[in-house]
Amino acid sequence: MLTRELMSTPAVTVRPSTPAKAAIALLAAHGFTALPVVEDARLVGLVTESDLLRGRVVTDARTSHAPAPAPEPTVGAVMTRDPRTVAPNTDVARVARLMLDEHLRSVPVLRDGLVVGVVTRRDLLRVLARDDLEILADVRRRLAAYGGRARWAVTVADGAVTVVDEFDDAPDRHVARVLAESVPGVQTVTVTATAP
Repeated sequence: MLTRELMSTPAVTVRPSTPAKAAIALLAAHGFTALPVVEDARLVGLVTESDLLRGRVVTDARTSHAPAPAPEPTVGAVMTRDPRTVAPNTDVARVARLMLDEHLRSVPVLRDGLVVGVVTRRDLLRVLARDDLEILADVRRRLAAYGGRARWAVTVADGAVTVVDEFDDAPDRHVARVLAESVPGVQTVTVTATAP
């Protein structure tokens, strides 16, 4: 599966000059964890929940006498510069590894340097949570477009797809595997042939 098939689009973006309070309101209103920061239509950073929380939760005067530092007023002052990005055609498995290895919650998706979407951990989880019946219907639809409705027998159990090819045709089995693997929520694919 490719990034463009699960990314959130269009991306909600902010500018470096956006007040931090306005960015906080956008995150809260949309349930996002980060916002791409753009200037002149180009990505210049990413502002995350952590960036915006830092220095904003005031210490209760009853517990401390130290004055709280003034929080930074704009997104540009707290954003992460040069964030990791991916392209729309990036394999989702690669995106998941990147997010886990680098502890990222969101990754902007760029096409020709422009933000076209965002992939979040929630997007990845939504795909993994797909019901087997939805996956089955999608796999059958894709295979029917390639080889006809009666050609393939398909079963799905916990995201594991099994495709049985009525004909013993290795190139067609390869195509069936590629088509099935492109369906959101598919975990593994086994393609076998039945003897005529």
